[in-house]
Amino acid sequence: MDLEVKGIAASPTSQAQPFSGRKKLLQEQDITPENLPAPTSKYKLKYQQYETEMKEGYKQYSQRNAEKTKSKIMQQSPRNKIDDKCVQGEEALIDTLTTLDRKALLQQGYAEIPYNAQRSTRRSDAEIVAAERKKQTVAEQVITDHLSRIRTHSTLTENMLSHKVQFDGRIISRNGRDACRELIGFFFIHDQSLTIYEYRQFGKNRTNVLPFIQKNIYSHQCGRRKGKQYQLGDFYVGGNLTFLSSDHPRLPESIKENKLLILRITNIDQIALYSLKTDSVEHEDDITSQEANDRLVLEAVQDVLKEQLLKRGVRILTGLGKYLKQLDKEGTGLLDKAAVKQALQEFHLQVSEDALESAWQVLEGHAGGKADYGEFTRAVIGEMNEYRKSFVRKAFMKLDFNKTGCVPLTDIRKCYCAKKHPQVISGHSTEEEIKLSFLETLKGACSKSDEVSYGEFEDYYEGLSIGIVNDEDFVNIVRTPWGI
Repeated sequence: MDLEVKGIAASPTSQAQPFSGRKKLLQEQDITPENLPAPTSKYKLKYQQYETEMKEGYKQYSQRNAEKTKSKIMQQSPRNKIDDKCVQGEEALIDTLTTLDRKALLQQGYAEIPYNAQRSTRRSDAEIVAAERKKQTVAEQVITDHLSRIRTHSTLTENMLSHKVQFDGRIISRNGRDACRELIGFFFIHDQSLTIYEYRQFGKNRTNVLPFIQKNIYSHQCGRRKGKQYQLGDFYVGGNLTFLSSDHPRLPESIKENKLLILRITNIDQIALYSLKTDSVEHEDDITSQEANDRLVLEAVQDVLKEQLLKRGVRILTGLGKYLKQLDKEGTGLLDKAAVKQALQEFHLQVSEDALESAWQVLEGHAGGKADYGEFTRAVIGEMNEYRKSFVRKAFMKLDFNKTGCVPLTDIRKCYCAKKHPQVISGHSTEEEIKLSFLETLKGACSKSDEVSYGEFEDYYEGLSIGIVNDEDFVNIVRTPWGI
């Protein structure tokens, strides 16, 4: 905070006054003499020291004052504003919060840490360099693989392979090993084919690039576009690519357990995409408008549920995930509408019959009137964007150094660092208290008492994300305690 001080720099006696006296002097601007001579270097230095002292004093005062006046149930960033409708219902909502809700909300305190632009830039630059090196490695491997399969190739062949759009992807899965696979894909314009590779890193210097989905022409396997061939318009951040696992016998067994492999596009070469879209012509069809209507249906349900989940997201989403898994006796990942409705009622999530029916019709894609309950939950509650999710995955991958898909709670305890939490800095709480609050709320998501799966870890941050408006606030919440 910049303070405008008149006359103090020229008055050496002012430096010796106590804090309260200096504060009073700041307010008495009427007694400041006019036409003072320019301050000497000596007093400029003293003023700089004084200004630094004032800022530090004000900072400490603000922290103490904030702790006294701030709600006991929430540490919320000033930028993290809730819409007017939610604010009006604040008092009623407070009455419904449990002890676990309050402890989970302590994590939002990390959003208050001042943004360190220089540190963030250095870290981002390093991540960009690593990502570009990774993409270059995979791209070179792809070209080498496909040219080696062609008996006679020419410059024309290489040019055809170069007209492509490159994208990053992740597998939508509760299995941690699969969800954290690093996938890089390519869509080739000349024949509308695609291929996907898995990038693996062993230690700091050893890498491996292996085919994951063989180069071929593929079609959508579910949804409004089921049976339609993939085209350029299907490739965008947040878009899903679906494959029949039975068509790919070399896939890992954990993936082949499911009928569908669903891959989410997390990043894409926007420059290449724009260039290729300029050169190609794709016509909108009736399906495009149907998909737009589907989105409106789901967004209407999301708006209703998110208001109910505000500040209770962690407890309800983690509990809902466990409850749905218990209802899935066969372990297929599919449930009928009655079971899903029962789960919503169990956690007091109120959705009208008409809204639930409309959402079910959009998502039901399996014989026997069943739907993937993970997909249903993501659709009707919503999910954090890919930028946020990338940091959740980074945190889990750092913890899961054995790549088993599960992390022992003892490792979670060792790696979680609360020393930068505002309540620890201010002295209001100890590091151990903040850490125990986190562990207690995380344990509520776990089906096993001694470990956390990727799906449970994701559910926790999915619930926390609902109450965070600003992306950078959320990234601070994930980055700070895990040091990523």
